[in-house]
Formats: sequence, structure tokens, C-alpha cells
Amino acid sequence: MSTKTELYGEITPFNDGFLKVSEIHSVYYEESGNPKGNPVIFLHGGPGGGTSPRDRRYFDPAVYRIVLMDQRGAGKSKPAAELRENTPKHLISDIETLRNHLGIDKWVVFGGSWGSTLSLLYAEAHPDRVKALILRGIFTLRRKEILWLYQEGASFVYPDHYEEYISVIPEVERHDLVSAYYRRLTGPDKEERLKCARAWSKWELATSRLFIDEELLSKVDNDEWALQFARIECTYFVKGGFFDTENQIFDNAYKIKHIPTTIVQGRYDMVCPMISAWELHKQLPNAEFFIIPDSGHSTKEVGTYRKLVETAEKYKNL
Repeated sequence: MSTKTELYGEITPFNDGFLKVSEIHSVYYEESGNPKGNPVIFLHGGPGGGTSPRDRRYFDPAVYRIVLMDQRGAGKSKPAAELRENTPKHLISDIETLRNHLGIDKWVVFGGSWGSTLSLLYAEAHPDRVKALILRGIFTLRRKEILWLYQEGASFVYPDHYEEYISVIPEVERHDLVSAYYRRLTGPDKEERLKCARAWSKWELATSRLFIDEELLSKVDNDEWALQFARIECTYFVKGGFFDTENQIFDNAYKIKHIPTTIVQGRYDMVCPMISAWELHKQLPNAEFFIIPDSGHSTKEVGTYRKLVETAEKYKNL
């Protein structure tokens, strides 16, 4: 019997709306698939990246009740690019608020990149609400991971795009690029904020696939998306993710060892290098661990999305 590995067809939500989660924030959410099906929540990357219609297509719509949520300040959530009251603890609270709002007891949690971070943080905070974890492109927000992409490391592989990334920062400030970007992305000069948001976002998009996708790079021409992505992401990074300790995810991994977990990692992921997935797997020895030998970071790479669909098939009847 063959295993499903291709994305499901395009579907439209049967329910969507905005959930007010604070005096400042309202988060966008949607449901598609089977209203009485196995609940799964898709947690997007960034932070600040937002969801897209493609994110519904990993899951069998006849079986899954597919929930997407744009995190605070991201996607359709309001206000856009807002940094106040925007920390992982707030996002975890929003996920729980949404779960209760939708009348869901437990769900499968699916997240990639920053979405894997948030999935792990949520599961560690609420292990009794998680049926299974599907994680891709593991990111744990440790300093060495930030430095690899935004200071020095990936720069050795993409020196052409790195040159463009650092060009907006004066040479005297380039010893700490994340802090230099943060000052500008949160500063009063609107023109400089946008210029830096585009440069920051373009660098990450350029490094996210084995073969650079020029169409993907054009995403930075959307001013609102670039500001959401760069402002929120850079703020989280300069603040150490607002974590209690740098190793918070690993320190609390024992709380989720019993949860069925699958980790999918591109061997040549330049955004979230494989070392973090490897170290997480050692903390969760019962987890399935798949290295995709011809993939980078993006879920649009064939080996990665096929394994994610296959994994979602495995958990659909939990």
C-alpha cells in the first residue's frame, strides 16, 4: 500500500475570524478540512512570517480539522508588526486561548523553523494538550544559531548575498549586526526601517533554499510583510527570545519525552543548521528523526514537504 507524500489540493476555510487576545492584539485564525476531524494546529515561522493557503495542504482534509493562526503582529493579525506584548509567553497563551475558543481538547502540533521553537515551547508548557509533534527545521534560539546566520557562518556560503545584507549597516557597527539592525528597525526613521526590513528579510530568503528562488526574494517588495518579518524576528533575537535561559527548550525537553514526535531536517539547512535538530533528537531519543539529504530550509523543497505529508498521514488517526 503506497504512502501519501504529495500535498493535498487547495482548500478554503470553513471558518475564520479574529480573536481578541489583549487590549492591543487580535490574532487571525482559520479552520479548514473536516469540522469534526482530528485537530491539528499549524504554527508558522519567523517569528513574524505569517501563514499562507499552502500551509493547509499537508493534511488530509477529510480527516483533519486544520487550524492556522497568524501570531501576534504577523500575517493578518492586528496591529501589524506590533512589538508590544509580543513574546513567546504571549504566543503560548494565545494558542491556549484559541484552543479553548474552538472547543478542542487536544491537537497535533505542526511547526517549522520558528514554528518548531514555538511548538516545543507550547508542548513543554501544556504537554497534556498535545497529541503529537511534527517538527521541521529545528530552531532553539540559542546564541550560536543566531550568530551562524546573522553574523558569521552562512556568510561563507552566500558571500554575495551577505554583502548586500551588511551594506545597510555602517562598517563600524558590523561587529554586532543583529543589534545594529534592531536599532534601525525600531528607530524613528520610517525610510530606514523599511530599507533595513527589506535587507534583513532578503538575506534570510536567499539562504533558505538550495537553489536561490528569485521569485521568493521579491516577497520583500511587500512593505508590510517585510516590516512584520524583520521587526518581530530581530526583536526576538536581540532579546534572546525572551527565554528564561538560553537552553530553555533543552532543559525542559524531559516534559515531552512521552509525546509522539517526528523531526524532519534538511541536511543543508543554512537558516537552521542541522546541529540543533541533532541535539534535540538526543534529548528526545524516542522521536523519529529524518534527515533529508537534498534539502535546505524551505518546505518547498521536495524531499522535505513529502516527508511532512507522510508524517501527517501517520498521525491523522490519533
